[in-house]
Amino acid sequence: GMSRSTEKRTSGAKLKKAPTGIKGLDEITGGGLPRGRPTLVCGNAGAGKTVLAMEFLLRGALEFDEPGVYMCFEENAEELGANFASLGYDLEELCSRKKLAIDYVFIERSQIIETGEYDLEGLFVRLAYAIDSIGAKRVVLDTLEALFAGFPDEFTLRAELRRLFRWLKERGVTAVVTGERGEKSLTRHGLEEYVADCVIALDHRVTEQISTRRLRIIKYRGSSHGTNEYPFLIQDDGMSVLPITSLDLDRRESSTERISSGIPRFDDMLEGKGYYRGSTILISGGAGTGKTTFAASFAHGACRNGERCLYLAFEESEHEIIRNMRSIGMDLEPWTGKGLLQIDAFRPTSFGLEEHLSLVHKKVEEMSPSLVILDPVTNFISVGTRLDVQSMVSRLIDFFKSKQITVCFTTVSHSPASFDRTEMTVSSLMDAWIVLRQAESDGERKRSLYILKSRGMAHSNRIREFRLTDGGFQFEAE
Repeated sequence: GMSRSTEKRTSGAKLKKAPTGIKGLDEITGGGLPRGRPTLVCGNAGAGKTVLAMEFLLRGALEFDEPGVYMCFEENAEELGANFASLGYDLEELCSRKKLAIDYVFIERSQIIETGEYDLEGLFVRLAYAIDSIGAKRVVLDTLEALFAGFPDEFTLRAELRRLFRWLKERGVTAVVTGERGEKSLTRHGLEEYVADCVIALDHRVTEQISTRRLRIIKYRGSSHGTNEYPFLIQDDGMSVLPITSLDLDRRESSTERISSGIPRFDDMLEGKGYYRGSTILISGGAGTGKTTFAASFAHGACRNGERCLYLAFEESEHEIIRNMRSIGMDLEPWTGKGLLQIDAFRPTSFGLEEHLSLVHKKVEEMSPSLVILDPVTNFISVGTRLDVQSMVSRLIDFFKSKQITVCFTTVSHSPASFDRTEMTVSSLMDAWIVLRQAESDGERKRSLYILKSRGMAHSNRIREFRLTDGGFQFEAE
């Protein structure tokens, strides 16, 4: 092996990456997996190891012109074919075009036990043959547990493992090796100790019928990488890791363009100009304080200016929102007719956070709105822990900001005096926070609002009273 000092020097050189083509994975790994080296992908059953490995090979072959060998120690041919087909690929066709080579290695345990001999010579010969037959640049071994199941003792096992990884490195192929999660270590046989370069852990859990999948980069030598857990989805077109957005937010230009809130008297409270385009606005208040009306006025104003607005409603249907807004003299129907306003109603509990995120991504890609409203975001995020919520909302915001989309969230406060944890969690990520209140005095309900914060602009710090009339928002005379 190399002496420590030379190793240190060489790791300073830029590590070459092999792009996976998997949505989001190349972003968080800074370009892909270490080229010419093995990566270990471990996870519990059904976590998505095979999908990741397959997609790495398929996209390698089709998008990056790097043919791949898939060596499999457990599934039979039909199952594998069906798995690939479900991602929309025809295995046989890819093999006939020499884009892929597939080899099933069935290990007969009884044989090993009888002879007491087991070494990888045969495997190396087969693997070398498969690589040469198509000029492969990528290799997948799925899963190592199945390969090493018959080993008589840990000592031999470790020696052979070391040999396998050394062999892969010498061949200069970019390899993905999958392994099952272990009890005490990441993998059952502590495979992670032998893969010096890159280790990725996948995790699939179901809590209260909501399934979440997470991906974590445990280590990636010589490369900076996100150390967080990233939610990912497996959909019919493969795997996607969130955030799909780029992570270099600080370099983006902040907009100085202003857009109206749709309520002229409220714009007056923001230097007479309204919000910044691309800002994130939180509107919070108790039930019946006028949050939806406020959000809908914003949508109405945007549509009047010919801009597209996506309204994601988590409590009411499109029909209810349109009907309720008519009662204060606001007709949203012309906008939905013209395709400027799209109202989508969801029942939030039917999905996990990741499905929500991907749904929002899809809708935004389809419509490319300049304003998005999530009303109320409270429901949207009631399905996760506080940390999940924070990472989820910050991902959403990253996504909107990358597209310069202005976004308005509403949250429901339960007590007028203090803010609940969802609001506190979410509010730190917002550019502006507007609080709506109602109080009773002299037998009437009085509504009021104030601006709790508004980044980067002067704003009124007054509490303003307003009424919801059939002519919309009416601010009380000064």
